[in-house]
Amino acid sequence: MRIAIVEDIAEERKLLRSRLETQFEKRGIYAELVEFENGEDFLAAAKECSFPILFLDIYMSGENGVEVAKELREFDSDCLLIFTTTSVDHALDGFKVRAMQYLVKPYEEAELTKLIDEILSRIPDFGKYIEIKVDGSNVRVPYAKIVYAEHFSHMMHIHTTNGRELITRQSFESFTVSLKRDQRFYTCNRGVVINLEHAVDFDGVVFRLDDGITVSVSRKLIKNARQVFFDFLFQRG
Repeated sequence: MRIAIVEDIAEERKLLRSRLETQFEKRGIYAELVEFENGEDFLAAAKECSFPILFLDIYMSGENGVEVAKELREFDSDCLLIFTTTSVDHALDGFKVRAMQYLVKPYEEAELTKLIDEILSRIPDFGKYIEIKVDGSNVRVPYAKIVYAEHFSHMMHIHTTNGRELITRQSFESFTVSLKRDQRFYTCNRGVVINLEHAVDFDGVVFRLDDGITVSVSRKLIKNARQVFFDFLFQRG
């Protein structure tokens, strides 16, 4: 996930970048942080490839942050916009460009933590991945690309959206320890976990996945699976 930091003071950019990197590292999340010293350079880059998240300083020399935000909204209505500022005097302007939040300098760590939590709640797929060892090399597998995974003969077989099967020597418990904290993943029976994002139906016995595979559910989990799947579809809207 790409995040833009637009700030004309180099020291301020570096400080925010460092603190964001710390926040994401604590969560085991990878983010590509890209710095810009002015709005013009950022807008040119954003037109080529969008940034889902933007930290934008309001008080910059030349074109200020509010003006940059107005131009951004002409071609990107989805970017999560966070104004970084020493004052909230531009609250009305922020409302007009649909700013998600103001981050007031100097940044309080608790405020930054709360902000990142909110961002992650709005973008569930944000940078989440699991790292496994395949043929001696470390491979990062994004959560969103995992369709289902199964354990047999001391190996995890991870089936991904591109039809690829990744095999790694790992216990089921260690593989799923981080997945259990993500509501998309559901353990259907001993040694099998599915990504509910890729489940298209549950008939009371098996889940049918979007790659055509069916995964059976343990008899004792059938009632629970039905409720979990219903709740997931409801929350996804």
